[in-house]
Amino acid sequence: MAEHDQSTDAVIIGAGVIGAAVGFELARRGWRTLNIDALPAAGFGSTSNSCAIVRFTYSTYDGVAMSWEGLHYWTDWPAYLDASDERGLASLVQCGTLLLKNPGGHHGRVQPLFDKIGIPYEDWDADTLRKQMPAFDTGVFGPPRPVDDDAFWETPTHKLPGAIWTPQSGYVSDPQLASHNLQRAAEAKGARFRFSTKVTGIQRSGDRVTGVTLDDGTTVGAPVVVNVAGPHSAVINDLAGLSGSMRIGTRPLRHEVHHVAAPPSIDYEHTGVHVSDGDTGVYFRPETGNSILVGSEDPECDARDWVDDPDDFDRSITAAQWDAQVLRLARRIPDLGVPNQRRGVVDLYDVADDWIPIYDRTDLGGFYVAIGTSGNQFKNAGVAGHCMAELIEAVQGGHDHDAEPLVVTGRYTGLDLHLGSFSRNRAINPDSSFSVNG
Repeated sequence: MAEHDQSTDAVIIGAGVIGAAVGFELARRGWRTLNIDALPAAGFGSTSNSCAIVRFTYSTYDGVAMSWEGLHYWTDWPAYLDASDERGLASLVQCGTLLLKNPGGHHGRVQPLFDKIGIPYEDWDADTLRKQMPAFDTGVFGPPRPVDDDAFWETPTHKLPGAIWTPQSGYVSDPQLASHNLQRAAEAKGARFRFSTKVTGIQRSGDRVTGVTLDDGTTVGAPVVVNVAGPHSAVINDLAGLSGSMRIGTRPLRHEVHHVAAPPSIDYEHTGVHVSDGDTGVYFRPETGNSILVGSEDPECDARDWVDDPDDFDRSITAAQWDAQVLRLARRIPDLGVPNQRRGVVDLYDVADDWIPIYDRTDLGGFYVAIGTSGNQFKNAGVAGHCMAELIEAVQGGHDHDAEPLVVTGRYTGLDLHLGSFSRNRAINPDSSFSVNG
C-alpha cells in the first residue's frame, strides 16, 4: 500500500449508493475520506440490483419525512453532485406511484402522514381507479395467498375502494450509475476509493476505533470508521466487537425481483406507473424493453429466506417465487402473459429487526453505522449521507447523541429529521409494516 494510504480522517466500509453518499457528504465538509469495498466498482453489490424506487409510502412520520426530503436530491441531482461523470448521470423517471387501497390496508396509515408533511397526492375513488387504469382488474384478491391455495384463483366479489396517487415519485434509471456519480462527486472533493479490497479487522485502542486492517495485511489508520457494508453489516460489526451491543439487529434476507413482458396492448415502459399492491402482495414498476419489474411486498403467507453467509447464497431464480410474484401480477393485469423463461435478479436485503434502517453511532467511539436498509433505502441515499455526516461531525465534536438524539434540518424541505428514530437502541417500532414496503 502506498504511503498516502496509511491514514485518513474517515474510512467508509462499502461503496454502494449510501456508502458513496456518506463519502461524498464528508468530503464536501473537508474530511479526508477513503471508501473501501470488496467488490470491483461502486454500487456493484446489492445496489446494482436495487429496484431504485423513489416513493413516500412509509408507515411512520420519520420514514415519510426522510423519503420526501430524499426525493429532492434526485430532482436536483446534477446541481447536488456539482461534478461530471464520464459515464453520464443517472436520472429520476417520475412515473408516479399508485398505492392501492386494499381493505384495512397500508393507505390508512400513509394518507394522514402525507397531509401532515404536505406531500401532494390525489385520493382516487373506485371509479377513478378503473378509469385511470383500464388494464387492471380492480377486484379484491386479498389477503395474499400462496398460489397453490385454491382460494388464490377465486373470482373476486368486491372491488378495491380506490388508490392514493403521488405523481412526483418514480424510480432512478440506473442505480449503479448513481453510485458511480457519487463516487466521482466525492473524488472531486478529494475523496478516495479502493475496490476489490476486504476489511478483515477493526483496530481499536480502549473504547475507540483507530482504523482498519485489510486483506493484504496492511492497515489504514482513522479516528472514524463507518459501517455501510450492506448485507455484510453484521460481519463488520462482529469484527468491531459489537455483536449483541445493539437493541436492533440486522441480518441478510435473500430476495428475487422478476422481469415480465408487458401485454402488447400496453406501452407500460412509457405510460406505466409504480404500483404498491398490498392486496396481492407485490409491487411493480415499468422496466426497459416494455417490461414490468415485479417484486414481493413480503406478505405473511410467504416464507422468508434468511441467509447465514452473505457470500454464499442461491443466486438462481426459483420456480416457487417466480410463480408467486408473476401470477399475483397476472391477477392484477389479466392480459399479462406468463412466460416459460424466467428472468430477473436475486440478491440480499440487509434487514433490520423492524425493517427500519439504523443510522447511528455505536458503543465503540468513532465507529458509526448506516445499516439495516431493508431493501427500501436506495431512494434516501443523499439524505442518509447528509444525516450521517451531520451526526458524525456532531458526535466527534462532543455531542451525546444517545442522551440527546440529533435532529437534522432537511437541506431541501427544511423538515426536522429525527435521527433518534433510526437509533440502534430504539424499541421495535410497532408502526413499521415489517416489509420492504417500509
